[in-house]
Amino acid sequence: MGFFSQMLSNNRRKSSIPANVNRTAPIYKKVAASLQENMTYVTEALYKTSDLVTRPVHCEPEQGCLLYLNSVCDTTKIHEEILKPLLGSQEKANIDQVLTAAILKKQTNLETAIDLMIKGYVLLFLEGREECLAIQASSINNRSASEPANEKAIQGAHDGFIESMLINLQLVRKQINSRNLVVRHYTLGKMTKTELSIVYLNDLVNPELVEEIERRILAINADNVSSGYLMLEYLEDQSFSPFPQILQTERPDRVVNNLLEGRVALLSEGTPATLIMPVTFFAFYQSPDDYNSRSLAGTFLRLLRLFSFFIAILLPAYYIAVVSFHYEVIPMELFYQIKGSVEKIPYPPILEALFMELTIELLREAGMRLPAPIGQSIGIVGGLVIGDAVVRVGMVSYPMIIVVSLTAIASFVVPSHEMSYSVRLLRFPVMIAASLFGFLGIVFSFVVILIHLCKLEPFGTPYFAPLAPMRFKDWKDAIVRLPFWKLNERPLDPHPQKLNQERGVKEEGNDDRG
Repeated sequence: MGFFSQMLSNNRRKSSIPANVNRTAPIYKKVAASLQENMTYVTEALYKTSDLVTRPVHCEPEQGCLLYLNSVCDTTKIHEEILKPLLGSQEKANIDQVLTAAILKKQTNLETAIDLMIKGYVLLFLEGREECLAIQASSINNRSASEPANEKAIQGAHDGFIESMLINLQLVRKQINSRNLVVRHYTLGKMTKTELSIVYLNDLVNPELVEEIERRILAINADNVSSGYLMLEYLEDQSFSPFPQILQTERPDRVVNNLLEGRVALLSEGTPATLIMPVTFFAFYQSPDDYNSRSLAGTFLRLLRLFSFFIAILLPAYYIAVVSFHYEVIPMELFYQIKGSVEKIPYPPILEALFMELTIELLREAGMRLPAPIGQSIGIVGGLVIGDAVVRVGMVSYPMIIVVSLTAIASFVVPSHEMSYSVRLLRFPVMIAASLFGFLGIVFSFVVILIHLCKLEPFGTPYFAPLAPMRFKDWKDAIVRLPFWKLNERPLDPHPQKLNQERGVKEEGNDDRG
């Protein structure tokens, strides 16, 4: 019962996180006046790594030395922006005026300077100075901001986030030209030292939400926080829930729309995915195409996706319950055909369903892991060959093939991969309950899922809003998609500072113009 109590409980982590988090102060090692002493300390601190380059330079009247890691630095940039100005400088020239690099930092702490060097900085030590210069010369190898493969849109923008956090922030600021857009930087991971940023609109976001997210971020004490994906289980309220509580997206337009509703986005270096908090269940069934098409088409597609949730979870269980317990619900014209197909199968319907569902999952996983041309062939050939063979052998009936195929198609309709995985996992316990108790098992399983959805409150926001609690005003952009001029209020679930938003006023009678 302990597992079910965890599944059904709220399990908010706010009380388990210490109110005041004290971050460990960095080690301080003062830069020495001796050039050789500084070089020895840096070399020993990096355990004499082979990619450490030491380059003596002579800057009249001072003797200096450049230290950098050639695995993370751009040698062309070092030659053009550092060596050339230093070697071509006049006698007794001010070293700070000679170097014209875009980013130049003075450091008196050797430990901080070494951390910068690992990130792609070049350290310049001068004899007799108790400080060093850190010059940014990192090698940048970024791919283009192309549309993400897992979130393609038919209409609208076709750019996407990449692995560079600075470029991702630029894509966000490109669409929100407001001084209220706030960016807060953090560094997490004792070993990885990954840079993270939370982004929000200061005049819209709930201050308590920002404080709670910041407190959870600062409470993370781990060696490895190498990407934003690892942040999910640290930040979400209930890690054992089958439903995702934080939305992942690689589309800048989707991030911008959520920021304008008063939510918070988390970006990380090295990860194209952005985390959006807080979100509701219905946010995972929304797509950018809903807003890039007319309201009637967007409403139809959104309702179709929500209907696919019921098909993906309940259809196999319904078929198992009907065949095992409730033949009376089948029309008489169809009853004899299904009976003739099922009575030749030596296994109960639950084993048929489990065999076919696991086969579909294997084909799907194999298609994802193999190269694209081979993966498509495996999916098509494997589905046709295996489907036809198991029916001919008598292991699976034709109706079960239809049910499993419709279930697989319904699970593909979900725009979010996290929710798609949840749906695929949930249908297995519902199928087992249907095989044991029929329709009663289905109803009981669905009620348990519904209770769990109503109990979830990530970051203090009702997960099943606007259905629980009921708020009809939020239906117009959560369950359906009304015209933009009707969306004059922001959703209530993130508790924004400003509930009203300007959408323009539709002129009376303009639908009757000829």
